[in-house]
Amino acid sequence: MPSQRRRHSTFVTTNKMTAAALGALVTFSSRHSRPFLAQAAFLASSSSSLSSLLSPSSSSASSSCVWNRSTNVDARTIIVSSNHPRTSHGSTALRWNTNQSRIYNTSPTDTSDAIGDLDQQITDKGNEIRALKSAGADKSVIDPLVQELLALKDLKNPKPAAASSASSSSSSSSKGGKKKTQTDSTEAAAAASEEQSDYITPRSENYSKWYNDIIRVTGLAETSPVRGCMVIKPWGMSLWETVRDDLDKRIKEHGAENAYFPLLIPKSFLSKEAEHVDGFAKECAVVTHHRLTVDPSGEKGLIADPDAELEDPLIIRPTSETMIWNMFKKWIVSHRDLPLKVNQWANVMRWELRTRPFLRTSEFLWQEGHTAHATREGAVEDAVAMIHNYADLCKDLLAIPVIMGCKSPSERFAGAEETYTIEALMQNGWALQSGTSHFLGQSFGKAFDVTFQDKNGKESDVWGTSWGVSTRLLGALIMTHSDDAGLVLPPKVAPVQVVIVPIQPKKNDVEGKAAMDAALDTLSEELKAAGLRVKVDDRDYVRNGAKYFEYERKGVPLRIELGPRDLAKGECVFKYRVGDEGKTSVKLDEAVATAISGLEDMQQRLYDAAYQRLQKGINTGVTYQEMKEALEGDEAGEFDGAGLYLVPWKCNAENEEKIKEECKATIRCYPFEYNGEGAVDGKTCFYTGEPATHMALFGRAF
Repeated sequence: MPSQRRRHSTFVTTNKMTAAALGALVTFSSRHSRPFLAQAAFLASSSSSLSSLLSPSSSSASSSCVWNRSTNVDARTIIVSSNHPRTSHGSTALRWNTNQSRIYNTSPTDTSDAIGDLDQQITDKGNEIRALKSAGADKSVIDPLVQELLALKDLKNPKPAAASSASSSSSSSSKGGKKKTQTDSTEAAAAASEEQSDYITPRSENYSKWYNDIIRVTGLAETSPVRGCMVIKPWGMSLWETVRDDLDKRIKEHGAENAYFPLLIPKSFLSKEAEHVDGFAKECAVVTHHRLTVDPSGEKGLIADPDAELEDPLIIRPTSETMIWNMFKKWIVSHRDLPLKVNQWANVMRWELRTRPFLRTSEFLWQEGHTAHATREGAVEDAVAMIHNYADLCKDLLAIPVIMGCKSPSERFAGAEETYTIEALMQNGWALQSGTSHFLGQSFGKAFDVTFQDKNGKESDVWGTSWGVSTRLLGALIMTHSDDAGLVLPPKVAPVQVVIVPIQPKKNDVEGKAAMDAALDTLSEELKAAGLRVKVDDRDYVRNGAKYFEYERKGVPLRIELGPRDLAKGECVFKYRVGDEGKTSVKLDEAVATAISGLEDMQQRLYDAAYQRLQKGINTGVTYQEMKEALEGDEAGEFDGAGLYLVPWKCNAENEEKIKEECKATIRCYPFEYNGEGAVDGKTCFYTGEPATHMALFGRAF
């Protein structure tokens, strides 16, 4: 058993902890009646800062500690005394060296033991927070505990102090520089704390931050050292794999075969199709040299070798039309070679200035299909059929309702004659383009001289299409269904559809343990045999409350609990992620059928809720001025946004650009459903008053 002296060890830290964090530590010590000696840390080394921080009247002080201060020219000594009734340790002196901005423990205690004790404090605090959240505790109860947890983590992983003498002289000579340094340090500390926090910002408070928090705390992805690129973590990648596997079957049923094409595309290829190169020129990343060398001056380290410059620079694939149509020229000779349909699963690079995880990143994963046809009708039919496939994928797998339609000429894919799109409505009222399919006409065929001999021996240009969806679908999935507690995953796309959490018998109950293991094996195997994706979480070093919290956050649709008492009654306990709020007891021999039925109901309920939101989110019968006023304050962070606007419109690129400038709204599409024969007869454009040509869907979009 560790001695009282070891348990009261203090540790070396920097001066980056705030007074609030210190107060949280002291309060934590008192609240849990643990003989834990809080370590002091400071924002600045001035006497006034110390006096403020250590004042007996400070609200951060706890009744469990008494603070005294004695100072001399070079260092300050802080005496920390524990008054806790279970403690007889007395006081510990900490010497704070003002030159090095660090605290040193003058007591002969073991720092490693103290850090080990701190690890336990962090674990206990995290478990307490999870248990409260699982029990539905109020935010006002949880927030202070989260701050205490962050303070503990700051103690364990202190941030390095700024360089002393040089920075001090520099900052004293420039007030502006000092202010900037302090601001940068504060922002960096805040960012670090946010990275460690498991707190999710409520949607109503800041929808954009909520979205980023969901991705972070559920382990979907995180930022990478490469600007604009993200690391997709296993839970996020497993979601994409589920989407990929489902869509790959649909693509093959559509008649396309998978292939792979080079990542690097000669710049000369991109230049062959004028509209295409103009559309992508600003987003291209370019490879100009084929090797590196050491800088002869030694100043710059490695540099691009001047002797290794490429004659034809290479573009990192933004899309593959040019490369694939270059190959089509070799593969297509006769009408017997058509239609030709290929698909590739790949990554692409489009240099983005403002990025959002999954929604808009410089590098992303996608599939891109490319087809060549003998007739215009065949190509149009292919492009339209594929956009329906994407809509079905969203509905059947992701439980996301979408609006299908055509893009306006201004919004078409570069080089396309027609672009078909599916648009989804997010919970904040913004649209998200979730998939596109393009009728390319003969532009790429002519640019790359792709011709074929028809049945009469006549040489003709081929017609083309291209179509694709990307990891942007995961962004749509998050923003369509998730809530303030974490991810909500429709069962069909969830990597784990059912998690079984056993409540183990007592350690000395050998028979009970054997019976539990047998029941778990039987239940999990039966669920798997029924086609469900199942996980048994029997980790004995994690409390069940923490497990419940983890799987709720990750969006696992169904949790099954099984304990000795349940087993004795031949039952288990079901808890769905959404829908039924409480727990329900289910007979073990009915568990599989009940799970299948419940998950199907959950899938449908999620779709129905999203469909109702979509219908309510489409505004009709409004004037332009009404739309403009509604969209003026409609930013991405607003949770209950204005929604979309279905209005009569005369197609005009100049007016479309004016509206985009005035209220940031764009034409999401001309919906198929509302643009049938006679749809605009007698209607006038809501912007100009001229006869309408289309029913257009306007709105803000990610």
